Amino acid sequence: MASDIDTAKADPQDAGLPPGEGTRLRFRLVGSRLGALILILNLLSLLILFGGALALNEWRRGLVEARQESLLSQAELLANVLGELEITEGEPRPALDEIEAPKWLRDTFIPAGQRASVHNADGLFVADSFQVSDQIPGRPLPPVGSREMARIGATAPAGADPQVDRARAALAREVEAALSGTPQVGLRRSETGERVVSVSVPIRHVRQVLGVLTLEAADVDAILAAQRAALMPFALVALAVSLLSSLMLHIFIARPIMRLSVAADQVRMQRARAISFPDLEDRRDEIGDLARSLETMTTTLSVRMDAIERFAADVAHEIKNPLTSIRSALETLELVKTQEQRDRMTALLQQDVKRLDRLITDISNASRLDAELARDRLRAVDLNLLLTEVVGVYAASRRSTATPVTLAPGAPAPARLNGRDGPLGQVFRNLIDNALSFSPPDGAVRVALARDPESAGWRVTVEDDGPGIPDENLETVFRRFYTSRPKGAAFGGNSGLGLSIVRQIVVAHGGRVWAENRLDDDGRVAGARFSVVLPVEGTAG
Repeated sequence: MASDIDTAKADPQDAGLPPGEGTRLRFRLVGSRLGALILILNLLSLLILFGGALALNEWRRGLVEARQESLLSQAELLANVLGELEITEGEPRPALDEIEAPKWLRDTFIPAGQRASVHNADGLFVADSFQVSDQIPGRPLPPVGSREMARIGATAPAGADPQVDRARAALAREVEAALSGTPQVGLRRSETGERVVSVSVPIRHVRQVLGVLTLEAADVDAILAAQRAALMPFALVALAVSLLSSLMLHIFIARPIMRLSVAADQVRMQRARAISFPDLEDRRDEIGDLARSLETMTTTLSVRMDAIERFAADVAHEIKNPLTSIRSALETLELVKTQEQRDRMTALLQQDVKRLDRLITDISNASRLDAELARDRLRAVDLNLLLTEVVGVYAASRRSTATPVTLAPGAPAPARLNGRDGPLGQVFRNLIDNALSFSPPDGAVRVALARDPESAGWRVTVEDDGPGIPDENLETVFRRFYTSRPKGAAFGGNSGLGLSIVRQIVVAHGGRVWAENRLDDDGRVAGARFSVVLPVEGTAG
């Protein structure tokens, strides 16, 4: 393809792209900003729930422990009363007075919402505050003998209700442990299935254990319900954060991607040449990277399409010239009368056909060059060896009257760089062919290799002893189809693509090429010089 296409590809600023876009892809932040945002938003709601649950668990634990301490204090006080205030009989071996003990379990001594029960020294049931009270807190006392009353009291037969049996077994274990002299504190289920805070303390007379007093508070479920109610604000906040994060993800991720997708479809359907979203390109995250990449890609594609259109127009124009000459010669051939005129017209036709063949060949080579540069991988190339081989081919095929091509001695060996030896060899052959076309028979073409003092890369120069290049054409010579034939050169011998291909290949390797005139001691033009500078580390094209 033409040189200005690859120039745009290698140097985005020459193609009108934003500065720095050509090297942006080589800079990559560690991690993902959008990924971090999504992770933080999703974890935030969970952290709120976990934090609330942990805080409420600590609060519930504190409430239960405070309830247990309160019940323990009350139970110890009441146990002291039952053990010391003549609620005993059977001196000298005291025993719990099972007639007087239930009187202390009435509402006067037991706070509302609590239940007290007394067992004797053998662990047998003596009294229950629910049986001696007028009512159960919060609801009327059920009829005596009913199923609920049996659950509340101790009148239900064993095995009648598994829930009651489990509750009695748990209470019996607690009473048995308290009879050993150690107060018992814990959580268990009552006969009605409620979770209760239970405290069982031994009733003592001096050191003698007379029985066990058990106090229960059935407000644990109320505490848990309050805990769940207290957790609701945290859940609502977590829900709000989740909804907000979903909205933010839609606004900042989904919608921009949808916009970019629609814009890409517009380019695909040829309704637009490039994508441009200034509001997205200013973002410093992956969406901004994607928007800038799409804009760079579509802008480069647009530049390439424009270059292809110009190239096609130039090709049509260049092919049209020899075709017009051929058609004119064929029309004139029928009108000539002498053999000499016919021979001259035939020679002109042959010359135009050769010119057309060379032009088509060069156009084909230029068109394939893009694919070859993209397909070939970079490898280590020894410039000194490559130039020696190229110059050696010219020396081996040179006729005695032809202009000599020489390689200056003293070149660094080896002169290595990363590149493609095939295209680089074409660069030097094109430059040497161009120099030979302008050199006089008694002139010479000199090739030299040296270190470039400015870039620390390699500089290759090709000099001739021709007429030089007009100052205004020092840059024009690299344009497609530009030709400036020296006097006496055969017409149509040059397609005007050689130097354009040179620049295309050099730029694809990250280098640069320019033309200048050589001056003699008197300041007159002594020939032309083409300089190629290639970096040691070539680019991928």
